[in-house]
Amino acid sequence: MSKTGITRATMKSGKGQTDWTRLQAMSDADVRKAARADPDAQPLSKARLAAMRRVSRVKALRERMGLTQREFAEAFHLPLTTLRDWEQRRSTPDAPARALLLAIERDPKKMMALLAERGP
Repeated sequence: MSKTGITRATMKSGKGQTDWTRLQAMSDADVRKAARADPDAQPLSKARLAAMRRVSRVKALRERMGLTQREFAEAFHLPLTTLRDWEQRRSTPDAPARALLLAIERDPKKMMALLAERGP
């Protein structure tokens, strides 16, 4: 316990290491108290929350796959500028593009393999 009476359970052996055993031993009330005491993790006000923008689903999908914009666009035969517009919400995918994105989301490896095959 620190001088402030707050239990810190986020550090184990170094920066970024979580002491899961210690954290799991804490009650929900202790966890909430420790979280609220962290100056870097304060709840957002309604005004700040309202001002935040969500990440586009296309960008989230691409990042989950670990691809750059160029790699994603090339793998799925999309114009790079179109992908950028979707990610920056300047435009939205039309119905065929949404169907392609849904198929990619459901089975990205299979879609990459299918689109990598060369036709006759």
